[in-house]
Amino acid sequence: MKQTHLYDVLIIGSGAAGLTTALQLNSHLRIAIISKTELQGGASWLAQGGIAAVFDKNDSAESHIADTLVAGAGLCHEDAVRFVVENGPAAVQWLIDKGVDFTREEGEQSYHLTKEGGHSHRRILHTADATGREITGTLIKQVLAAKNIDIFEHHCAVDLVTQADRGSRKIRCTGAYILDMKSETVCLFTAKSVVLATGGASKAYLYTSNPDGASGDGIAMAWRRGCRVANLEFNQFHPTCLYHPKAKSFLITEALRGEGAVLKLPDGTHFMHNFHPAAELAPRDVVSRAIDHEMKRLGSDCLYLDISHKPAQFITEHFPTVYKHCLEFGIDITKDPIPVVPAAHYTCGGILVNTKGQTDLLNLYAIGESAFTGLHGANRMASNSLLECLVYAQAAATEINQLQSQIPEPDFIREWDESMVTHSDEDVVISHNWDELRRFMWDYVGIVRSDKRLQRAQHRIKLLQKEIQEYYSNYKVGRDLLELRNLATVAELIIRCAMQRKESRGLHFTLDYPELSPIAKDTILVPNNFAGQDIIINRS
Repeated sequence: MKQTHLYDVLIIGSGAAGLTTALQLNSHLRIAIISKTELQGGASWLAQGGIAAVFDKNDSAESHIADTLVAGAGLCHEDAVRFVVENGPAAVQWLIDKGVDFTREEGEQSYHLTKEGGHSHRRILHTADATGREITGTLIKQVLAAKNIDIFEHHCAVDLVTQADRGSRKIRCTGAYILDMKSETVCLFTAKSVVLATGGASKAYLYTSNPDGASGDGIAMAWRRGCRVANLEFNQFHPTCLYHPKAKSFLITEALRGEGAVLKLPDGTHFMHNFHPAAELAPRDVVSRAIDHEMKRLGSDCLYLDISHKPAQFITEHFPTVYKHCLEFGIDITKDPIPVVPAAHYTCGGILVNTKGQTDLLNLYAIGESAFTGLHGANRMASNSLLECLVYAQAAATEINQLQSQIPEPDFIREWDESMVTHSDEDVVISHNWDELRRFMWDYVGIVRSDKRLQRAQHRIKLLQKEIQEYYSNYKVGRDLLELRNLATVAELIIRCAMQRKESRGLHFTLDYPELSPIAKDTILVPNNFAGQDIIINRS
């Protein structure tokens, strides 16, 4: 089997960010896309709600910017917000030109725009309630048809490869070690440019709306190679994930609340008006805390989301995916309220990048949920994330296209050596540590935090990391071990960021510091082996 693969650009991740980057690169470049599962297995495919952009004549870029800044609770970087919003319509039009079929108004040429929490106008383009499937499916068709792009499904990144840049003290990324999960072989992929589009780290929590692959791989790999990370204390908990013993990670789109669904206590009482004047359309952090508060106050396992007062035809036409999936569990949403709980949904922080998607390592880019751009601040506004993927993917691809001819070929890199390790007969260690990590992160670093809880979490993560590193050093790697190792790294970074923030802001709420600090400041962590390229401004 071929142990070394040579490419111009290596893209790790096959969601909207990675696929868009690949399609925006020059067609003469040889590109490899690494997908941990099949191409349809990521979070982008599961996205229900839509993508926010100004397509209504009564809307404006300034309004979209203002809404995003409000939702971000004072921590958004206005330059990043403006960059994404102003480039948003063109980025969405690129999708439309590629063949994405967004839902239109009945009998009209204009698009049906929905409204979600935090937005002051209807500006969410969608394809019913399966927008991610439509966008990702269209991009997959384009990628599969491209002769210069190779797809490696069921491959899992192990670590990045770095080298000293010729003629300077700078460090550049020149590839990655990748595990072929079918052959159980670690291969070397070399490239002049590497793009991390690996998604977030919501699998660090017990309850999540994300697929199994959301284990913070890119964030952990970049940190290990000297890249700074920021604002990882801001983990967005989606307010409404389906609560059912047999339902796994199924998100109930926020668009339901945008179209009039109401949250209720088990006795049918409305309660959101007690927490925010916008009630069900309040920002996600407010809604999540409200549900969490009421569940704990009542000792209830779940609360309920009810849209049954709407016409049945309206519900089935606008939310066919939710309707069909709930019906599989005996819940008819045209008649019955939906049992829901909050679940870890989106990682607002990540690898520090500039407006080109560049990280602290030369030739290494981070796009999408794995990156920290400054767009989301302390709380991501609904449907801004797909837009961020598109705009930053295009920016990174433009930069790579311009610089690629100037980048030297990588120096010699050794292939993966596993001659000193053996197959493990103790995989129970992995499953036990995985479960323990996700449970204490949920209990101690969840929707509501405190100093004591964070200290307990920090103590546990250090013990776990020691056990995991010992296991990693002695046994052949597999996907479960790699994901556990990365989750432990990102969990530690989340805890460290949370301990540094001595206030409650946006998605970070702590009982010991319930007030908002008058100074809005990012939490930036610097690794001991900081690459220090000065290619991005320290925004602290």
